[in-house]
Amino acid sequence: MAPSVTIFHNVVWSRHKGAVLSALHSISGSGSIRYSMVQIADTEHDRLGFSEVDYSFHRYPMKKLYDGCYEDVPTWRMAARLTWEVLRTKCDLVVLPGYHRPEYWAMLAACIVTGKRRAVFCDSTARDRPRRMVTSIPKRLFFSFCDGYFAFGTRSREYLMSLGAKQERIFVPCQAAALPRSFSPQAALPDRLHYRQGNAPVFLFVGRLSEEKGIGTLLEAFSGITERVPDATLRIVGTGPMGDALRQKVADARLGASVHFLGSLQDEPLSREYFGATCMVLPSVREPWGLVTNEALSHGCPVIVSESCGCVPELVIDGVTGYAFPAGDVASLQRTMLKSIEAFADTAGAAKRCMDVIQRFDPPSAAANIARGCALMLMD
Repeated sequence: MAPSVTIFHNVVWSRHKGAVLSALHSISGSGSIRYSMVQIADTEHDRLGFSEVDYSFHRYPMKKLYDGCYEDVPTWRMAARLTWEVLRTKCDLVVLPGYHRPEYWAMLAACIVTGKRRAVFCDSTARDRPRRMVTSIPKRLFFSFCDGYFAFGTRSREYLMSLGAKQERIFVPCQAAALPRSFSPQAALPDRLHYRQGNAPVFLFVGRLSEEKGIGTLLEAFSGITERVPDATLRIVGTGPMGDALRQKVADARLGASVHFLGSLQDEPLSREYFGATCMVLPSVREPWGLVTNEALSHGCPVIVSESCGCVPELVIDGVTGYAFPAGDVASLQRTMLKSIEAFADTAGAAKRCMDVIQRFDPPSAAANIARGCALMLMD
């Protein structure tokens, strides 16, 4: 009988995970391993209002445990249900959704009791979750009981290794952006040229309007740019708890004519924003990876991201696909934004370089890395 793997994931809301699991399901048809996917809930509280749950990105058979928000299920009930799901599954390997909730520890214990191999998804980095003695000891313990780890990239791998994980058991990169169904790689360059033709400098932010995203830093930097480049604009896509405060900050700085809040956008409207921007700016103070970087580069749009973003080593190549700057450094961000206007003036050349770098970070490649990891763990 073919070996089997059960993969647990937090929420159906995650389009990018849906794209990767769909690709994994596609390659499993010609492989020797059977995969079962379990989605725990529809969404999370901090995703409400940002975008709807779109099941069309999940093209694979799934079992969903709860409707609605993950946090609406009491912890004891969630732990009991997930423990039961692990105990009853007949699989050889369980992939846990994380390590930071009590219910994941309960799932780990159930794996140990039943003798099932276990792996875990980890998107954290040392910059996102600095090591502290009080938290690093439990993490070391959790990871010591795992047979493998699926991580976002280099910084996630380094973080895992710092907590005792063996390098040969860490599989990266296991993530990819879920691009709109209407997106065509062949049409991306012509579309980029069309939307950027003759346009003034446009900077774009895409993400949740929350403290950790560093949008205040971006607004301060942009305020200085308008003094030197009067026709520059900043377009902000997203919703979140800081929305009203950010709008007030823009009003106080008299930037209303240059800063545009667009709300939540998806699919073709969001693609048009990427195509039309000089650069996408992600100034986060904490960011495990930053999948909007993948999205931007896929559209031929260079990026400016803070050094705190996990994607920097792989995706942000200085002067090629973008630039990185120290998180929270307004002056550095302002200089970098000004530099980008000249550095990426050759729209076609910059777009081609961005697309060349991002092409190996697609769902089939991420799925192949997960499949490779599962195969190696099942061989033990």
